[in-house]
Amino acid sequence: MAVRRPGPRRPTGPATGPATAAGPVLRRLSDYAWRLLVVAVAAYLVLTVLGRFHLITLAAFLGLVITSVVRPLVDLVGRAVPRPFAVLIGLAVAILVPAGLLALIGETVAADVDRLSREFQGGLDRLEQALEGAPLRLDPSTFDDIQRKVADFVSEHRSTLISTAVSGAGRLVELGTGAALAVFLSVFFLHSGDRMWQWSAAQFPAAAGEHLDRGGRVAWRTFAGYTRGIFVVAATNAVMVGIALYFLDVPLALPLTVLEFFASFVPLVGSPVAMLVASVVALAARGPVIAIVVLLLIVVIGQIEGHLLHPLVMSRAVSLHPVVVAVSVLVGSIAAGVIGAVVAVPLVSVLWAVHADRRGPAPGTGAAASVPEGRRR
Repeated sequence: MAVRRPGPRRPTGPATGPATAAGPVLRRLSDYAWRLLVVAVAAYLVLTVLGRFHLITLAAFLGLVITSVVRPLVDLVGRAVPRPFAVLIGLAVAILVPAGLLALIGETVAADVDRLSREFQGGLDRLEQALEGAPLRLDPSTFDDIQRKVADFVSEHRSTLISTAVSGAGRLVELGTGAALAVFLSVFFLHSGDRMWQWSAAQFPAAAGEHLDRGGRVAWRTFAGYTRGIFVVAATNAVMVGIALYFLDVPLALPLTVLEFFASFVPLVGSPVAMLVASVVALAARGPVIAIVVLLLIVVIGQIEGHLLHPLVMSRAVSLHPVVVAVSVLVGSIAAGVIGAVVAVPLVSVLWAVHADRRGPAPGTGAAASVPEGRRR
C-alpha cells in the first residue's frame, strides 16, 4: 500500500508582501474618503441653506450672542423679581448702553467738528510739506493732480456713488430688521431657552436625544464662554486704546475707541486694523511722531492680549492653536466677508469642543465635568 507524502504546507498567517499589505490600508483610506465626502456634501448643503436665509441666520446668531452676554444679569436679577421682568431689565440694559454710547459719540463729533476740520487741514498741509522736502522731494504739482483726479472721479461716477449710497441705506434697513428679529429671539432664549432645547432634544429617539442634549449643552457652554471672554478682551483693549489716545490728544478718541472695541471681535486682525486707522488720524492731526507712537500701541496691545488676556479669560472656553485661529479667520473672511471672520472662530471652537466631548467618557461614567449642565444635583 502506497503512502502519500504530505506536500508543502501553504502559509496561513497574514501576508507581509507590499502588494497584499497595501490592501487593508487602501480599504481604510477609502472608508474615510467616502465618509469625508458625505460630511463635506452635508456641510455644503447646510451652508447653502443658511446663506440663502442669511438674514434669519445672522439674527439667530446675534440673538445667541445677546443671550450669552445678558444671561448672567438676567439670572442675577431673576432671584429677586419674576423671570419676565428680569428678561425685560436685562434687554433694556443691553439696548440702552450701546444707544447711549452712540449718542455720546455723535455729540462729541458734532461739538468738535470745526476743530477737527482745522486740525485735519493743518495736518494734511504739514504732511504735504514733509513729502516735498528731503528725502522724497516730491513735485508740488503731484498733490494738485491727485486732488483734480479725485474731483474728476467723483463727478464722472456721481450716479454710481448715489446708487451705492441708496443701496447702503437699504442695507441699513435690512440690518435694522435683523437686529429687531435678534432681540425678539433673545427674549424667548432668555425666558425659556432651557425648555425650548429640552423639547427639541425630546423629538429624537431616546439614545440620539441624549447624545444631542449632551453635545448641545457642551456647544452652548463653549459659545457662551467665548462670547463673554471676547467681550472682556475687546473692552480691555478699547479702554487701553482710549486712555492712550486721550493722553496723546488724538482727535476722535472716543469714536476710535469704539472702533477698537468692535474690531477686537475679529481675532488677530481686527485690533491692528483699528489701530492703523487711529494712526492715520494721528498722522493727519498730530504729526508723524504721534502716529508712530500710536503704531507702537499695536505691539503693546498685542502682547498684552496674547500673553495676559487670552490665557486668563479665554483659555477655559477656547483651546485653539493660533494657526487654527488665523486660518479660521481667513477662511471665514473669504467665505462671508467681515461677518464670516467674526463667526469663524466661535464656530470652530464649538465644533472642536463637541468633538472633544464625544471622545471623552460617556454620560454618567466619567467625571463631573462630563455631566450636562442643568442635570447636576
